[in-house]
Amino acid sequence: MKRLKIGNLEAKIPVIQGGMGVAISLSGLAAAVANEGGIGIISSAAIGMLLPDFAKDFRNANKQALRNEIRKARTKTAGIIGVNVMMALTDYEDHLIVSVEEGADLIISGAGLPLRMPAEVIRDKKGENKTKFLPIVSSAKAAALIFRYWESHYGVIPDGVVVEGPKAGGHLGYKKSQIENPDFTIEKIIPAVIEAMKPFEKRFKKNLPVIAAGGIYSGSDIFRLMRLGAQGVQMATRFVPTYECDASPEFKEAYINSSPRDIVLIDSPVGLPGRAINNQFLKDVSAGKKHPVQCPWQCLKTCDYKKAPYCISLALINAARGKLKNGFVFAGNNAFKTTKIQSVREVFQSLKAEFEGSLFHEVIKSRMQPKQRLQKIAV
Repeated sequence: MKRLKIGNLEAKIPVIQGGMGVAISLSGLAAAVANEGGIGIISSAAIGMLLPDFAKDFRNANKQALRNEIRKARTKTAGIIGVNVMMALTDYEDHLIVSVEEGADLIISGAGLPLRMPAEVIRDKKGENKTKFLPIVSSAKAAALIFRYWESHYGVIPDGVVVEGPKAGGHLGYKKSQIENPDFTIEKIIPAVIEAMKPFEKRFKKNLPVIAAGGIYSGSDIFRLMRLGAQGVQMATRFVPTYECDASPEFKEAYINSSPRDIVLIDSPVGLPGRAINNQFLKDVSAGKKHPVQCPWQCLKTCDYKKAPYCISLALINAARGKLKNGFVFAGNNAFKTTKIQSVREVFQSLKAEFEGSLFHEVIKSRMQPKQRLQKIAV
């Protein structure tokens, strides 16, 4: 595998561990991934729920918990650590600023178009700090719009882009009608985004890595997408059933016990479709049963807690803690392939072996083709 370069950052393995909230990818998983040469990501979504008194001051709890996790990760690794910050968060800018102040190596931001930025992020882009910025997009049009906006308003551009396909877990940047539409596969989107980045690379004289995400599970997937021009991949589901993942054993077991028919699309209270592992909680919601919502603070901009059938942040933190009767598990399209819990190191060893296997078959195939043509001519 080629190394992944994002500005002056260089990951030995071109794998970014996807941010998973609430409290699934924290300092434990992020540091373990970084130690193996990948890029570890802490999810900032509702991270304040880790603190016992979060309901008293949700906003400041989020900031403090995020600082805590970034600092803890730094004590565990000298590798690359980033933060995933959803645009849908009410305190989105707080999370960006804390990430920069704590010296996170990069910020990855989706669930909306990250256009308007706090001054701290832009100063960083001009070299005062070191935090890189990568938006998550689902189309070449969205990528170009973000880069044009940054160029015209700030005189700088992001450092690359994560392109997430419709097979990802959690909240999806697609309409339900697009999720199974062959025109919206990651294989079709990646080349278009690469093409959209070329004018910006030329004007700013910098490499803008395009990173594939969504449903990527194996080293073979990595090989296939890098052949299409992606310079790296973002993977989340594969890292959940690891010892180092910050989720509860019950959360990880949900992946191991799942089957293809258990992976379902849901309507999230925040107005986006999502992919999760079906359980009794979700079945009850689908049947119209409501879970009383006592909202301490509107953590997501688009959530109408008065109409929502349940609090998604509370449901997800319950799941992270193993209380699956009162929550559910987000998961990617390939979660059912999980068969056991293993270490992050073992995951990386498998990814490398799978990648090398695909490379070997490709080399053999390329060497065989001339002989096959000669045999055909002889016949």
